[in-house]
Amino acid sequence: MTDPGQLFTGPLSDVVGREALTTRLSEEFFFAELGAGAVRSLFTFDDLNDVLTTCSPEPPRLRLHQDGSPVPVDRYTAGATSSRTARRIVRPEALYRELRAGASLVLDSVDRMHPGVGAAADDLMRLVRERVQANLYLIWGESRGFDTHWDDHDTMIVQLEGTKHWKVHGPGTRAFPMKDDTDHAHTAPVDADGRTHTIWEGVLRPGQIIHVPRGWWHTVTGTGGVSMHLTFGFTRATGIDWANTLVRRLFEEETFRRDLPRFAAPDERRKHQHALVARLLELAEAWDMDEVLAERDARFPRRTSFALPWAVQDDPPPPGARVEFVPVLPPPLEHEDGRVAVSVSGKRYRLPAVAAPVLEALAEHRVLTVADLAERAGTPAEETARVVAALARHHLVLIR
Repeated sequence: MTDPGQLFTGPLSDVVGREALTTRLSEEFFFAELGAGAVRSLFTFDDLNDVLTTCSPEPPRLRLHQDGSPVPVDRYTAGATSSRTARRIVRPEALYRELRAGASLVLDSVDRMHPGVGAAADDLMRLVRERVQANLYLIWGESRGFDTHWDDHDTMIVQLEGTKHWKVHGPGTRAFPMKDDTDHAHTAPVDADGRTHTIWEGVLRPGQIIHVPRGWWHTVTGTGGVSMHLTFGFTRATGIDWANTLVRRLFEEETFRRDLPRFAAPDERRKHQHALVARLLELAEAWDMDEVLAERDARFPRRTSFALPWAVQDDPPPPGARVEFVPVLPPPLEHEDGRVAVSVSGKRYRLPAVAAPVLEALAEHRVLTVADLAERAGTPAEETARVVAALARHHLVLIR
């Protein structure tokens, strides 16, 4: 079994090449064969049963689709009350019945419910430097859950169990469509004879992975038996994001905070507009894309996780305790006034300078014992333990 924390940056990069997973990602389809052993333990039916039992996901997080339409939730859930809050509880026997009849089960955000899938999603996040969500798809038979469609995000599909038939048709009549777009009426690509174009067709088996870029049409159907796969979805930063950050900066500009001169003379209104355009162009020329991306990274979310009892009690962790770095992306360190500063999830932390080598070692290795961390950071063991305890209180590390 491949370490889920290295699924994409490790074996997949070795198979398709690092360039395909960076500069050409989101623009080209690819197929990769990792072998069933590489994903066998990533997420199993035992894991699915445990998630359904302990997390009790309810619609719309868990939902059923069949032949392109959602299955009414009343057919597989029942109303219940928990802590005075109305809920929908999935009924096992009803779920089994719908699945036997050809419904497709969709379970969103499995990465938030299963550590292995979460580790794989984090690995992909470090590769593409964008937020990632992993959804599970399960079906029996030859039916389909959805009609031919396109997604408003890029996807990595990892086949876990059984087989599924895919047709990838390519981009449609609108290039790079988005979720919040002005045109969702675009159509799939067609050949000269009017038939839907297909750039790749095949049956995915366990251990095989495909990448379908945003806006690319595809058709997915069952092959008669069981099929379970994970879809890791992510949305890349676009020019819209660059422009939105520029718009937020306009609040600092007095010219843009002024009221528009609705009742002024036409010449006065044109003069005001010219002033807005001139200042906007000036700011846009200076609005560096690298700075925008760096700011986006600094606001990159971290997973909600807890480090009790170490984050509360004063005792430093022992040398054998395992320390896990919480930030998904390694934050750059900034040295200022004899201290070190890091920005994580939009929050800036200023720490004693002694924390710098500890943070650098954690950013590189992510998981180390306190003793190993002290050795790699070159800091005394007791001092390292105290730094780790402080980092835990700031939700920058977990201690196991």
